[in-house]
Amino acid sequence: PSVPRHTNRLINEKSPYLLQHAHNPVDWYPWGQEAFDKAKRENKLIFLSVGYSTCHWCHVMEEESFKNKEIGEIMNKNFVCIKVDREERPDVDKVYMTFVQATSGGGGWPMSVWLTPDLKPFVGGTYFPPEDGVHRVGFRTVLLRIAEQWKENKDALLESSQKILETLQHMSEICVRGQESPPPSKEVMATCFQQLSNSYDEDYGGFSKSPKFPTPVNLNFLFTYWALHRTTPEGARALQMALHTLKMMAHGGIHDHIGQGFHRYSTDQHWHVPHFEKMLYDQGQLAATYSRAFQISGDEFFSDVTQDILLYVLRDLSDQAGGFYSAEDADSYPTAASREKREGAFCVWAAEEIRALLPDPVEGATEGTTLGDVFMHHYGVKEAGNVSPMKDPHQELKGKNVLIVQCSPELTAARFGL
Repeated sequence: PSVPRHTNRLINEKSPYLLQHAHNPVDWYPWGQEAFDKAKRENKLIFLSVGYSTCHWCHVMEEESFKNKEIGEIMNKNFVCIKVDREERPDVDKVYMTFVQATSGGGGWPMSVWLTPDLKPFVGGTYFPPEDGVHRVGFRTVLLRIAEQWKENKDALLESSQKILETLQHMSEICVRGQESPPPSKEVMATCFQQLSNSYDEDYGGFSKSPKFPTPVNLNFLFTYWALHRTTPEGARALQMALHTLKMMAHGGIHDHIGQGFHRYSTDQHWHVPHFEKMLYDQGQLAATYSRAFQISGDEFFSDVTQDILLYVLRDLSDQAGGFYSAEDADSYPTAASREKREGAFCVWAAEEIRALLPDPVEGATEGTTLGDVFMHHYGVKEAGNVSPMKDPHQELKGKNVLIVQCSPELTAARFGL
């Protein structure tokens, strides 16, 4: 094997995520005193990058920017660069994610934050493309602008970071102090129910347009609300919203109909095209929520989904030595011979693959019907793929199909005379 051209301090770490970056041309430091001392000694800003090993956009930013020699040189010259695995240091992640969410209105990973030498944040974001685009400033430009600001307007930048910190502390104190006594729980529940009801998607379930996350906590709240208001219209609506959402999720592409388990979130309103990583904490919460749906409704559809999730966890997320893996990567190899991973490759299908795998005729069906025909109709498989280019900006899913239940088994059977 060839010797890596670059090796940084992350080579000595245990985290899989940090080790993934050990051969970047960036002079990465792990979170710790050595990096902090260097920043103070050299009076340099800190660039903090937080992510985790199964994160698709973390991989993308590494490929585009952190493996880029020129960008690496800009980073090394102007910043002390620190890499953090959020699964190893959730405390660090929480502190700076609070800052990013408060100042930008959003958050996610990879998280990119610039800090003063005494660790006060002043600029933050998530993924940055390497170069400027029509709608977004590039990472190279951001690095150079911040470096210039530190050189030309250091005092103003330090003052800004202090004001941001004071504002966040003030907001935190307000949240802690709040009112002298919390509002009655009935009022809180009524307010929460109304907010969920107002944002509910009547057609596809869920509580936003896109992206759509499973958010089991919302569904469990609705079950509890129903249990306390069974005889009221509001109680009936709470139950209907929860059960409909769970059914639409299970029918959607966010649910892996072959490999089982649930993907992280849907990029569209219809629960169709997911972000393909699978998180252990999602599986655990969703298994409990689907189980509760079965206990309440008696509908075995929900118990089947519960078993589906648990089978996936036991088969794919369990370690033989005991314990569980935290997540399954969004990126995978399209074929056994592939050398480059692509998002969702293992979970999507071409029409010809389905036909080759399911060529047998179906007894009692319309003449000429194969198992592949029935499968493709039921799961919305199309010859040219069923993923809109709008949902696939990098063309990684071109010609592929994300399986989604298009109709009931009864309608599928009727379509083929079964």
